Amino acid sequence: MSDFRGVSEILKLYFDALYYCDTGKLTIAFHPKALYATADESLLLYRTMEEYSSVVTARESGASRGEARRDVIEGIEFAGENTAFARVRCSIGSRNFRDF
Repeated sequence: MSDFRGVSEILKLYFDALYYCDTGKLTIAFHPKALYATADESLLLYRTMEEYSSVVTARESGASRGEARRDVIEGIEFAGENTAFARVRCSIGSRNFRDF
């Protein structure tokens, strides 16, 4: 049986981590060996969770600017008891992101 509620709660923790720039929550949401990767702005960019946490820490939080939350879980698919694929959208400042 797949745990939609459990994955949804982790995704909400991820959204909170980004909105509040809370790396403690980011650490809970991701496996320590997870990689942040993107190819939408330039050549492939990837960071370890430690590197990505430093980027999040350096940001001014959306919460401190009073921004409205704009995060959505578009879908969760399961490939087994402990493997899920999630599609989410969120915004940070004027930038919109789609994460997988």
